[in-house]
Amino acid sequence: QVQLVESGGGLVQAGGSLRLSCAASGGTFSNYAVAWFRQIPGKAREFVAAIGWGGDTDYADSIKGRFTISRDNAKTSVYLQMSSLKPEDTATYYCAARPFSVQKSATTYGYWGQGTQVTVSS
Repeated sequence: QVQLVESGGGLVQAGGSLRLSCAASGGTFSNYAVAWFRQIPGKAREFVAAIGWGGDTDYADSIKGRFTISRDNAKTSVYLQMSSLKPEDTATYYCAARPFSVQKSATTYGYWGQGTQVTVSS
């Protein structure tokens, strides 16, 4: 069993920065790919970024150049550094895990955190 807990969300002004953390426990963390998804009420969950067990990364086109995903296997944590934030980035952000390779589809991830709210004011 893998447990995931997000933290770091909050209120930030447009153009500002925020770092989200996803702390994992259980399982063998180094063998898992971890992704960030976000969801706005009334809309489908959207892929943001992912990092594989070997360190390979994938990003949504909407955030390329602004967000960076990283992992620290010693701390069993994954981070999402968000810069140049825009009001349209406002959402609940979730981390999710699956074995080994990154995927963009939410249906391929079997473990989920409960989310952290990010609000970007204009």
